[in-house]
Amino acid sequence: MGRLAGSAFALLLLLAPLSAAPPDFDRTVAPLLVQRCSGCHGGEKPKGDFNITRRANVVPADVWKRVDADEMPPKKPLTVDEKKVLKAWIDAGAAWGTDPIRTRPEAKDWWAFQPIKNPAPHPPPPKGEGEKDRTPPSFPGKGAGGLGSPNPIDHFIHATLKEKGLTPSPPADRRTLIRRLSFALIGLPPTPDQIAAFEKDTRPDAYERLVDELLASPRYGERWARHWLDVVHYGETHGYDKDKPRPNAWPYRDYVIRALNSDKPYARFVQEQIAGDVLFPGTEDGVTALGFLAAGPWDFIGHAELPESKIDGKVARHLDRDDFVSNTVGTFLSLTAHCAQCHDHKFDPISQREYYGLQAVFAAIDRTDKSYDPDPAVTAKRAALTARRKAAEGKLAALEADARKRAGKDLAEVERQIADTKQSKSPKPEFGYHSALADKQDAAKWVQVDLGKAVKLDRVILRPCHDDFNGIGGGFGFPVRYKVEASDDADFRTPTVLADRMNRDQPNPGTAAVTLDVKGKSARFIRVTVTKLAPRLPTDFMLALAEVEAIDVGGANAAAGAKVSALDSIEAPVRWRKANLTDGIYPPAATSPEQLAKLTEQRDALLTKALGPTAVQERSAALADLDVVKKDLAALPPPKSAYIGTAFTGSGNFAGTGGKPRPIHLLPRGDVTKPGSEVGPGVLAAIPVKFDLPPTATEADRRAALAKWLTHWDNPLLWRSIVNRVWQYHFGRGIVDTPNDFGRMGQQPTYPELLDYLAAEFRDGGGSLKKLHRLIVTSATYRQSSAANPANAKLDADNRYLWRQNRRKLEAEAVRDSILAVSGKLDLTMGGPSFQDFVVEKPEHSPHYQYHLADPEDAATHRRAVYRFVVRSKPQPFLAAFDCADPSLAVDKRNETITPQQALALLNTRLTLAMAAHFAKRVEPLAADDAGRAGAAFRLAVGREPTASEAEVLTQHATEFGLASA
Repeated sequence: MGRLAGSAFALLLLLAPLSAAPPDFDRTVAPLLVQRCSGCHGGEKPKGDFNITRRANVVPADVWKRVDADEMPPKKPLTVDEKKVLKAWIDAGAAWGTDPIRTRPEAKDWWAFQPIKNPAPHPPPPKGEGEKDRTPPSFPGKGAGGLGSPNPIDHFIHATLKEKGLTPSPPADRRTLIRRLSFALIGLPPTPDQIAAFEKDTRPDAYERLVDELLASPRYGERWARHWLDVVHYGETHGYDKDKPRPNAWPYRDYVIRALNSDKPYARFVQEQIAGDVLFPGTEDGVTALGFLAAGPWDFIGHAELPESKIDGKVARHLDRDDFVSNTVGTFLSLTAHCAQCHDHKFDPISQREYYGLQAVFAAIDRTDKSYDPDPAVTAKRAALTARRKAAEGKLAALEADARKRAGKDLAEVERQIADTKQSKSPKPEFGYHSALADKQDAAKWVQVDLGKAVKLDRVILRPCHDDFNGIGGGFGFPVRYKVEASDDADFRTPTVLADRMNRDQPNPGTAAVTLDVKGKSARFIRVTVTKLAPRLPTDFMLALAEVEAIDVGGANAAAGAKVSALDSIEAPVRWRKANLTDGIYPPAATSPEQLAKLTEQRDALLTKALGPTAVQERSAALADLDVVKKDLAALPPPKSAYIGTAFTGSGNFAGTGGKPRPIHLLPRGDVTKPGSEVGPGVLAAIPVKFDLPPTATEADRRAALAKWLTHWDNPLLWRSIVNRVWQYHFGRGIVDTPNDFGRMGQQPTYPELLDYLAAEFRDGGGSLKKLHRLIVTSATYRQSSAANPANAKLDADNRYLWRQNRRKLEAEAVRDSILAVSGKLDLTMGGPSFQDFVVEKPEHSPHYQYHLADPEDAATHRRAVYRFVVRSKPQPFLAAFDCADPSLAVDKRNETITPQQALALLNTRLTLAMAAHFAKRVEPLAADDAGRAGAAFRLAVGREPTASEAEVLTQHATEFGLASA
């Protein structure tokens, strides 16, 4: 924000030239004093008791003397331009404004925070008459098919045009209108038959019927979901260095399409994306909508490979919560709350404490895959069975725990051997401890475990590693010659040898545990010293162990979670760090089915003996019930998985919180190493909606409260933001031309009354986006021609007041989908996993997405572009040429460029060449000669007959180079 503040001040200088008039204190001088002086001479304890923000403290001549001499500010004196502003103010009499100077903007001073007013677009009807009589005056320019029907939007536009001396444009012709509507509402071109039918339709409501037909199409949700996904920066890879794929991100995309097609009320749409699992439990949308929280980039290294206790881990998690906040506030409220990470917002009434209050709402949330059932009935049944299973398992655990106390270490030993066989069959990433590499096999290495206190031991167990490196498999790095010692001091000045294996080479044990009987010896420290290392490659050697267990005489592992130290370590988390030696994760032991059956039989006999007759019956009943429950669960349809923002409990570095909110501290200058006071969940005070939530509120309560606060009837930003976005996509420019920033650094609305009218009608009419679309596209303003008008252009060259429709360039996805549509190859299959128009190469560290290796004839890639697998690190080249949104950024408004690369992409890419061949095959049987085929191709592609010159050129080219080339 520092550079932004400087740019803003430079803008103020340009807006207030010194030669014209004395500087306005509140607009020009006060921001300068706040920005450059109040850091030291402001607040409750200003330096030298001199407060620059209060008129009574300031002697302008004295201030100027210190500033002119570059004494103040001492480290970074005022620039020449800043001095000019200050000097001009003093020379003009130093008139003061607001006293004291407000160091924070106030909501009451800015339009966006004001309550929505619903200005009537016409005089209200006489008392007692119904709404049907409240019709505004018609917009000039009637045409067939209802093109001149009254619309409230036109009242606002026409009044301003008249005031500005502008005249509206006549309505566009019907061919233009149907193509405009089709691309706007469904993103696909109309067919020649559809165009012809609309041109011939003389019914007064023909246009309105067409609008309703397009809004009812399933293609509508696909079209407008793409707009929404731009804003929320949806992608299907993590981004950052490794850019790993998210194979289960697509359910969120399908949720958006489904919600738009069903015309879900906007408040519900918002609430589901923040707290659907809390407010609407048991529903598919309540889970998949939370993909909104996980839509943006995610630092795999910072989360999965670094613990939260490390500085880089803290930074990664801070940035993750910042993404939750910025995505939520930017998307739904069109504010830049993230600018308050390091200090109070410089321009908008958002404090740093309020920003961290929003972070606290998401303090327990992480991004991960979560299972769900699309069918609510299955969800309910699975929940009931799961609760029943937990009850049975709890009963068994209580009975068996009591039995274990009576059974002693014999049962503990048998259960330990069974547990060895139940480790994950696919090795977890926490492989074990790995020493630094040595270039000699006889180099000595050691690693030791601190049990925390002296423990009387029964046995020590060394568990080997398993790794696929170099094909070594089980026993990777297990020492060839070693000894195990115990001691009560960490330096092993007086060690006790527990086992000596240094006289001869030991065989590789594979994944079988090596158990050392220590016969009741007592020790606090256990050290493994290796004198002959295992080979890693012919040129280097090392020590690796998956786990060291110290089993006490009671059968417990005293080394579980114990501190580990070593001569050296490669420390490559999560795989090879020292802490892995006591984390309880190790490869499964190689046990035959016969051995496992025998162990299970021994365990059951010992348990039965210890339980007694009554407990045996209770255990049998619980086991029978558990067996039934497991069978019923297995009979349910398999659950689906969605990548969402949720609370969870994991393992390793990326363990989650289990739903317990992390403590959130205010960070001065955004520095995670210098946390300030703790901040509870909160929202923005500038929006006058209550947020009654105690600091101890649960994770679920926090998000539910935020969702309700966002969608409150009195939250003006929510309703203004969305109607402005819809308006922008229909006209190319929003009523507010900065759709993600309604603050002071954004644009003011060109039609503020119209914006409030639309917001109020949308809010009070149930939040129907389809009704909003219908209101906008049935206006005469929308239906105007885009033809130029020199007289109007002199007064409003940018068409900010909409005296004509804006000329628009098709978005990248609409270009691609249209190519497939006219070639006859577009696959309209909806939903499901995304297609991949690339080949993935998998080097050691991160995948490479190679678009040039994909087959353009692959029918799986011929679905609509909204179903494309969206990669962050490498954009799709064809779509990038046409200004496709960057999924790493929240794109509220796409660029609209016209470049030579676009023409080249249409002429030369493999997709367009392949589809040109299919288009030629489609066109060929439609006419007997090249002239007829050229005309048919033109009608299919452009929706009209070619001109004489166009037909001549196309026919000649088709004859000379072939129809596919034309």
